[in-house]
Amino acid sequence: MLSPRLHHFLDARHAPYTTLTHDRTITAQETANCAHIGNQHFAKTVMLRIDGDLAMMVMPAAYRIELTRLSRALGGREVELAQESDFREAFPDCELGAMPPFGNLYGMPVYVDARLSQHPEIAFNAGSHTELMRMPYAEFERLAQPELLWLAHVM
Repeated sequence: MLSPRLHHFLDARHAPYTTLTHDRTITAQETANCAHIGNQHFAKTVMLRIDGDLAMMVMPAAYRIELTRLSRALGGREVELAQESDFREAFPDCELGAMPPFGNLYGMPVYVDARLSQHPEIAFNAGSHTELMRMPYAEFERLAQPELLWLAHVM
């Protein structure tokens, strides 16, 4: 099931998007493969703690985050991967690990690896491990208002 919060947010803003149902997957790589979307176009959401506060990093599924680079890009702030127990309660309308990359809907900042901005369209989890959403990247950026950074590298 799509995140009701995300669905309402996008519909209220007349945002163009499509949804796709797929077999249950857990990892971003599995989702990209199952949905026949390149892992450069599928955006995974990585949950972080930055100076103790929750934040999202959104990047192509083919890449992994470099916490040291992110810390430097953020002026030396303390950056660490968040544990599931840290963010489980923050997304009551989503399956754990399938959060959409709209931190603004959940009261947290969103950072995006700028490589995603090079694609006309992105796809991402929409609140469940069986549904994803596709939309123009420019529309995602307009609505999520992320900070663009070059941080990830190929796995």
